[in-house]
Amino acid sequence: MPLTLQDAANLSKDMLVRGVIETIIEESAALRYLPFVSVVGNSLRYNQEATLGDVDFYAVGDTWAESAMTVSEKTARLAILGGDADVDAFLQQTYSDPNDLRALVVSAKAKSLAHTFSDTFFNGNTAVDAKSFDGVKKLSAGSRTMSMGTNGRTLDLDHLDEFIDMIKPGMPHALFMSKRSRRKLSSLRRASGSVLETSTDAFGRRVQTYDGIPVEVDDHILDNEVKGTSSDCSSIYAVQFGFQTGLCGLDNGGIQAQPLGALETKDAWRTRIKWYCGLALFRDIALARLEGVRI
Repeated sequence: MPLTLQDAANLSKDMLVRGVIETIIEESAALRYLPFVSVVGNSLRYNQEATLGDVDFYAVGDTWAESAMTVSEKTARLAILGGDADVDAFLQQTYSDPNDLRALVVSAKAKSLAHTFSDTFFNGNTAVDAKSFDGVKKLSAGSRTMSMGTNGRTLDLDHLDEFIDMIKPGMPHALFMSKRSRRKLSSLRRASGSVLETSTDAFGRRVQTYDGIPVEVDDHILDNEVKGTSSDCSSIYAVQFGFQTGLCGLDNGGIQAQPLGALETKDAWRTRIKWYCGLALFRDIALARLEGVRI
């Protein structure tokens, strides 16, 4: 049964781990939506749906033709993401509340982990960094990428609606874009006589929506992507999340805050934050990318 990180935080009895998870959720838009399934071992082998197989109408006594669904076998591997948070022993001893100091240092490391995960979620490419995992830019390559043109072009609502229709069945659970793209989308809606709607998500945040789809921004979606002769392009991603139905996170053991104790080489105490994590796309029609978005 997949759990979101918020579910994991609510179930955790370790207050430090719970604080780390809550910090990570606050820092990453993608992690507010992404469900995680626990993996036994260091990878998950799964079948990605390719075709459903045919059905037909038959008369009485006809010979029925078998037409099985076809699948593509995929393997998603776990990556090791983490870092060490050191607290100076002198400050630890003289600070008014040592627990607050440790929490402050660990919180900063948790923010760094969230930013690194978000960057990899969008831009990860194991051909560039074999230690990481493939992100949605690479997972949506090929037929799941819609182009705004050879050299890109300014965003318009017709292209955006056509792009959203690439997700099947139903609607995306979220649209991810840069702040520049969101500003342009807001401008287009105002010009059409309407504005982006707002709703309240599960965390009590006011979120803008486009036709009921949450619009999330992330600084790791850059505005300097190259498309043809243009170097001022960006991307928009449409995603359905879910185990066996869409995009899903993988992990083993959850997010861990491991106290390592006193160090030999310096007067400090160390806590290691680590996460064995990855991504799996179970249905390719649950993910799409609109590339070449210009201002």
